[in-house]
Amino acid sequence: MTRQVWFAVLTLAFAAPLDAQSLMYRPPDLGGTWVSDGGVVQFNFVHRFHVFPGPANTVINYPTFTLAAGVGHNIDFGLRFGTKSNIPSSGGSLNESELFARWRVLGGPEGKEGFAVAVTPAYNKLAKSADGEVGIDWTRGPFTLSGAARGMSKPLGASSAKASLGGGVVARVTPYVALSADVGSFVGPTTLAVWGVALNVVIPGSPHTFAFEAGNASLNSIQGNSLGSNDVRYGFEFTIPLHLKRFAPWFHGARRTPVPPAAVAGVAADVRMAIYKFGTDSVTIAAGQAVRWINDDPVEHTVTFDGTEGGSPVLPHNGTFIHRFDKPGRYTYHCTPHPFMKAVVIVR
Repeated sequence: MTRQVWFAVLTLAFAAPLDAQSLMYRPPDLGGTWVSDGGVVQFNFVHRFHVFPGPANTVINYPTFTLAAGVGHNIDFGLRFGTKSNIPSSGGSLNESELFARWRVLGGPEGKEGFAVAVTPAYNKLAKSADGEVGIDWTRGPFTLSGAARGMSKPLGASSAKASLGGGVVARVTPYVALSADVGSFVGPTTLAVWGVALNVVIPGSPHTFAFEAGNASLNSIQGNSLGSNDVRYGFEFTIPLHLKRFAPWFHGARRTPVPPAAVAGVAADVRMAIYKFGTDSVTIAAGQAVRWINDDPVEHTVTFDGTEGGSPVLPHNGTFIHRFDKPGRYTYHCTPHPFMKAVVIVR
């Protein structure tokens, strides 16, 4: 286990990094449609456990690790590694490895309102099975509905192909707290269904999200999320986006980009970022004018436009970004590490 995980870590360290995943938009047993962009290496850790009744009260742990890296626009590759799998193995191993790729065909970034569709081909090494999943998300206001259709050439190592379905919902109570639930199963009347519930939170002062979870999924792989177990497992999930740009000063020193005096002179509005939100939902300016963003939070933010307009680099505390808008229109934008931060610039 240790050798495989460290090999994946080293591979990701030199791969193209990606955008951060947030548990505020995904139920516990669905892969979702997230695909990471440049700037971040994604590491997710799921730790669930079951306590057997006395007199021994034995605790059995079921960890799953996910590492992923982007290789192009809306495409990434990753590895999931879990222990104590339900898949039979002739070699006696209980460790399940799933290599996967994901292509977001429609929608994005994560948290953007509307539909998103992603295709995830995978290979399960323990089952020697070619697997796949089509995921669909629909986000509107505080709600996200998710669905998944899966196929496996050798489910649980068997010789006959099989399909499974899953669905779930996330309700964001506040920008920092959400409730989620899901259900899924192999297609067949004798299959034990998978279910899961979670309390999802954004960790204040960081880009990380955390979930307290309960359910009966065996592992967080395509096959594991299709087969329920006979015991209820409790635990947590922790998402860790590693923003590689934070380490740039180690190699290049801290750099400050001078702002041209002409750009400062043309600033028509200031937008301050504080308490994990933009100071105003919208600003209105005339074509040819500029907007200045100032980060008052102790954590890093970005100004990332949803269209083709160029956005900001990662802004540290007290960092600023100025952008001039030459054409009329509506320019919606968000913060990449915190996609629930959204606003718009209206250019007349």
